[in-house]
Amino acid sequence: MSFGGQTPTIIVLKEGTDTSQGKGQIISNINACLAVQATIKSTLGPYGGDLLMVDENGRQTITNDGATVMKVRSAR
Repeated sequence: MSFGGQTPTIIVLKEGTDTSQGKGQIISNINACLAVQATIKSTLGPYGGDLLMVDENGRQTITNDGATVMKVRSAR
């Protein structure tokens, strides 16, 4: 098998990582994508607005950047 001069990537998963496959996993991934979309959709496009986010420590963040929204949200 030829890899065009590149070595294949080997992915090592952490112990206990869910490696399930099939229709259920696809549906789970779609639901995760929809959750991300629902979280950042108001920041997108020419009419995208800013979000005021408050973390559990009371720190306030105002942003319209999707990456920042996801970072602050994942800190919970």
